Amino acid sequence: MFHSSTIRVLALGIGCCALISASALAQTTGASRPPAGPAKVGIINIQEAIATSNEGQRDLEALKQRFTPKQNELRTQSEEIDSLAKQLETQAPKLTEEERASRARTIEAKKKVFQRNFDDAKVEYQQAEQDIATRIYQKMAKVLEKFANERGYSAILDVSTPQSPVLWANPGTVITQELVAAYNAEVPVAATKTSTGTTTRPAGGTTPAKRP
Repeated sequence: MFHSSTIRVLALGIGCCALISASALAQTTGASRPPAGPAKVGIINIQEAIATSNEGQRDLEALKQRFTPKQNELRTQSEEIDSLAKQLETQAPKLTEEERASRARTIEAKKKVFQRNFDDAKVEYQQAEQDIATRIYQKMAKVLEKFANERGYSAILDVSTPQSPVLWANPGTVITQELVAAYNAEVPVAATKTSTGTTTRPAGGTTPAKRP
């Protein structure tokens, strides 16, 4: 049986690079290298940086609004299936075998249509979401290179994927929101306003959790 919770297709699933080396970027672009000395390493969550930048919040909110009608349509279909299934369960003792079979076939047909619509909407949403992430990342990578060189970082590690080699990091090395601030300054976009009229701004930085 399908429930309305099955149509939550708006989860963020942005996939980006797992490791960004400032020195490597400097070599490919000809930018100045960090000064010699102890390696200075920064930790970022590139997915969080993209999603909490003013541009990311604006574009992801617009995407969510664009898909709201489809989400409502899926919710209506799911509720109809639930209702028909409950009716069949309640009325089954009073129905003939042929009537029960007919209603069951109707429910199964509606389930197949719902699943197909759900899958199509999910793929379309995730692709649009990925397009936003890719577009912003292409610009954010340039800001990150400038940010890292100016602050003397030897490497910037991304912890946004399960494949990240970082098991633990000192909170002082997490610079996600510093990168977001630098990106917002380079790519000025007004902070997103929610439906309640409040302004949504990037949340505070987080410390990567140690994995077992």
